[in-house]
Amino acid sequence: YKLYYIVYERIRIGKELLEAKKMEELNERKRIIELRRLEKEEEKRAREKIRQKLEEDKAERRRKLGLPAEAPAASKPSAPPPVEEKKSAFLPVRPATKAERMRDCLRNIKQQNKEEDAKVKRAFQTLLTYIGNVVKNPDEEKFRKIRLTNATFQERVGSLGGIEFLELCGFEKPEGEEILFLARDKVDKAVLNVAGAELNSAITNPFFGVL
Repeated sequence: YKLYYIVYERIRIGKELLEAKKMEELNERKRIIELRRLEKEEEKRAREKIRQKLEEDKAERRRKLGLPAEAPAASKPSAPPPVEEKKSAFLPVRPATKAERMRDCLRNIKQQNKEEDAKVKRAFQTLLTYIGNVVKNPDEEKFRKIRLTNATFQERVGSLGGIEFLELCGFEKPEGEEILFLARDKVDKAVLNVAGAELNSAITNPFFGVL
């Protein structure tokens, strides 16, 4: 009977783990779908902003030439459609909220360093490396500890405001220590995967941070 019980428990635990894995994969797919939607939305808004700027420049040139302005009236019909916004109501709230905060952080870095595109891209790539190392090696403490006194870290990440992004990923600054540390029991792969997706988007999307 005892042997039967042990086998039964193993089967039950195996099923629960399988269900948990399926749920995690489902949530990950939902997060990726939400991220792609937000990317398209941001690209659409950026294109609209660029189009409006071109129309304004055109109208200004017409005014200087003494011609009547006709651009504003022509631009009104193509206002951004509100329909897209409703989709988010059907998606999980927590991951989207975390993703939004991460995206805002990366957008702030991009906008505060507008003249430093190469440095911003390098900062995002460095952050992606940090996150990727933790995901691949969660038990390795060296990947979960970042020295704030490290000159390379300060030059590539710290000086551009990247510490806030790492804190959103779970890193913390212990009191009295000049390090960022992510405790093993606080490693959340779902959050880190969201961070990786946001960084990839910021690196590859040419319209990221335009607005």
